[in-house]
Amino acid sequence: MGYSPYSDNVVDSYFVSMYSQIGLAALSLVYPIQLLMTAVATGTGTGLNILISRADGTGQSHKIPDLVRNGLILGLFNGLLFVVGGLAFMDAYFKMSSSQPEVWKAGIEYFRIVCIFAPGMFLEANCSKMLQAKGDMVTPMIAQVAGALANIVLDPLFIFGAFGLPALGCTGAAIATIIGQWTAMVIVGFGVFKAFNLSLGHFSMTTCLNIYKEGLPTILSQALCTLYVVGLNLVLKPFSEDAVTVLGIYYKIQSFFFIPLMGLQQVILPIISYNYGAGLYSRIRETMRYCLAISCILMSLGTIVFLVMPDKLVGIFSHAPAILTIGTTAFRTISCNFIPAGISLMLMVYFQGINLGKETIAMTVLRQVVLLVPLAWLLSFLGLDAIWYTFPLTEIIVAGVGLFLYFKHPLPQGKQMPKRAALSTPSFRLSSRQSSPSI
Repeated sequence: MGYSPYSDNVVDSYFVSMYSQIGLAALSLVYPIQLLMTAVATGTGTGLNILISRADGTGQSHKIPDLVRNGLILGLFNGLLFVVGGLAFMDAYFKMSSSQPEVWKAGIEYFRIVCIFAPGMFLEANCSKMLQAKGDMVTPMIAQVAGALANIVLDPLFIFGAFGLPALGCTGAAIATIIGQWTAMVIVGFGVFKAFNLSLGHFSMTTCLNIYKEGLPTILSQALCTLYVVGLNLVLKPFSEDAVTVLGIYYKIQSFFFIPLMGLQQVILPIISYNYGAGLYSRIRETMRYCLAISCILMSLGTIVFLVMPDKLVGIFSHAPAILTIGTTAFRTISCNFIPAGISLMLMVYFQGINLGKETIAMTVLRQVVLLVPLAWLLSFLGLDAIWYTFPLTEIIVAGVGLFLYFKHPLPQGKQMPKRAALSTPSFRLSSRQSSPSI
């Protein structure tokens, strides 16, 4: 998976919470916008990943140079789109989301910098997915680790001031984030330069539209996260702004358990796409068995942690009594959604990999439009504690629908997996002019 803006938000929030509770509230409001940025970046990269892997699987590697060229162009285009749109609408967004001018100011200080330098993050996302589609999981991993470490090391220096640097607060957190993102972009950009002949390929609007088409389920899934988080904030706001802060803290903490699942998604997507293109359906079935098992194990661990120590998890970001009280109840209730959510995430990427994107979109719309905010609004009439049941109720329903669709669309028996083949990753082969990988 590529360098993630919302993982930046987690790191920044940890250090900013030590500097100012107002800054923590501001970064909780920035979180949905960063989700939207992630949606477009990850979705576009996922479209590239699918098309490159499928081209290899069907023996059409000659299409890959065009995909690479157009992927780089779209990365730059997406970044510039958010520069213009973010600067135009940020004031209105923060004033709608909070009644505290100090929170508006801190949020705008942070997001203005993140927005202006956004192209680096979008280019990094596309480059990472290109490398992953060709079997290189190592370079994107190195890039993500290097970017995250840069952010972690620089955050306290820029936020609190050190070695003669002024204490910049939220502005310093944003600067550290941008340095981390561009560090990751340089690493994967160099990998793409080595892996592909960038002089080949031509710009094509049709190719760009195909990339967006394949990535649409991912874009829609994560973009709707922005809308439902904003919607949930508006449902919680009448109870207290502390409840809004708790929701923001929850999303930061749960990412430690969901990021491994998103990484697993990025690993299995090219495997499923390649084998679907090659007609090796038994490999896809075996992949799904393993990834569903891994998902349930990880999510069971997350559920236990949230049930046993919710107060300690909330205390990572705030020790305010009201936030600890609300957060302890919320975390225990919400954690019941982890296992069904893990199943849903794996099924959604499975449908996308076998060219059933409509099923992925259906599950996304069910979760993020039909259920989450409307259920939260209905449950709000029963009190604040009842709102948190929105999460497990939603995920149980969505997982049930996903399993129904999974068995409704069985893969054909078709080709069988060669005896020599196992669930290996693609062979480490990066040149688009070489033979197809063995997945």
